Amino acid sequence: MINQYVMCIKNDGYAASLEMRKIYQAISDTDSAEKKMIRVIDESGEDYLFPEEFFVPIQIPKNAERIFAAV
Repeated sequence: MINQYVMCIKNDGYAASLEMRKIYQAISDTDSAEKKMIRVIDESGEDYLFPEEFFVPIQIPKNAERIFAAV
């Protein structure tokens, strides 16, 4: 699987789980995408579904991907 990363731009109702402007790893989930949800690894280290409007996709530079994937 190719690592996908998103930045949190909204956390209404999820302040304990999501930090604004923080980069999160997203996990492919076609079923949730159809429902306008995105699966991300949150502050607990577990993956959960959140509204996709809370995130924007970002590109991590190739030389930094190894560091982000190790988290």
